[in-house]
Amino acid sequence: MRASGWEDGLNPAERAFAWATGFTGKPGSIAFLPGADGNLSRILFGLGDPDAPGADALVTGRLPGLLPAGSYRLEGAPDPVMASLAWLLGSYRFDRYRKGENGKAALVAPEGIETEEVSRVAAAVALGRDLVNTPANDLGPAEIEAAARALAERHGAAITVVQGADLERDFPLIHAVGAAAARAPRLIDLTWGPQDAPRVTLIGKGVAFDTGGLDIKPSSAMLLMKKDMGGAAVALAVADMVMGAGLKLRLRVLVPAVENSVAGNAFRPGDVLRSRAGLSVEIGNTDAEGRLILADALALADADAPEMILDFSTLTGAARVALGPDLPAFFTEDEDLAQEVAAAGARAFDPVWRMPLHQPYASLLESKVADLNNVSNGPFAGAITAALFLRRFAPKTKRHGHFDLYGWNPSTKPGRPEGGEVQTARLSYALLKARYGG
Repeated sequence: MRASGWEDGLNPAERAFAWATGFTGKPGSIAFLPGADGNLSRILFGLGDPDAPGADALVTGRLPGLLPAGSYRLEGAPDPVMASLAWLLGSYRFDRYRKGENGKAALVAPEGIETEEVSRVAAAVALGRDLVNTPANDLGPAEIEAAARALAERHGAAITVVQGADLERDFPLIHAVGAAAARAPRLIDLTWGPQDAPRVTLIGKGVAFDTGGLDIKPSSAMLLMKKDMGGAAVALAVADMVMGAGLKLRLRVLVPAVENSVAGNAFRPGDVLRSRAGLSVEIGNTDAEGRLILADALALADADAPEMILDFSTLTGAARVALGPDLPAFFTEDEDLAQEVAAAGARAFDPVWRMPLHQPYASLLESKVADLNNVSNGPFAGAITAALFLRRFAPKTKRHGHFDLYGWNPSTKPGRPEGGEVQTARLSYALLKARYGG
């Protein structure tokens, strides 16, 4: 309920009890009201003013962690759909490696909402979160492939996987990045929907673990590198939502799945690698591997001339320095797409911040021995130069959106438990539903 008017609908005894406990209706505040028999009768939960600056549309996601086990109904929520989704998102727990809770607070669906839609979105988010949270010893390229195959089977999609000699020949950057790992690299290619429908391609960075390669990361920087496949998790979560909703499009999902390891056959700083697009790439840093595998996937996608390409990746620390962990960076040259993304993010409460594809910075990627370097020659504009690098590999697709995300909640917020997060997944689904929902 809102901070003002929360007393409405309470009987005098309930009102007096709430006042006595200091309940004010401010966001996240809670009061347990007893009935005449002393048992729990009603619970008040403060929503605050949803139009106030900084208001959290997912505030009801706090409730599953505050309430005792049982079944509950929501009353008085201005937006029962978002309130219900926030509850389900806040109910998520990653308990694969520990005993689950004995009981949870369960939500009885409010009347008048599309229960199936809300449940489908929440389940897709949970799928993506599970993938990000799973440690690399149990989630390598093969397990990412298995997750994609299970998704394809559930929705009747087709799937092919390129690996081995075929990968080395046709996707040389993906092969080079994953060659040093004991677990073989691969390109996962999922398709769904009518052949004559508008074509949309999603690309997700699937680095199961990133040591940094020969430019090895310090140990502290490796602690969260199981999440470096967060872009793949987002792409699969969006695909789950899209296929489950039956949107009117031809969906393609490309996931280059690798592990960036250290061995005698690891690619090296100073190497010059051929790409699928025909561009030669000098390796300035082996820890900038994500853009390499995305480059080959983008070249494949661009050749198919889709109406839209969206790519997702935990790509640069520079984006985190600029925007922090909660706000992914978004890049596009298409002004219409930029407006649609902003509107979809606001509707889904899944925000991003657009950053510029400042073309003069492309000179920072120049190489003296190859068509371009995979990193800039200075410390500036790291997220922008990475985005400019990717644009070189999908030149024909104007409607191309690149999301540079963190993929992790450093602390628990309403509806966003600490741990893996599929940032931009709900935004992307809202965007595609608005365009192709029929």
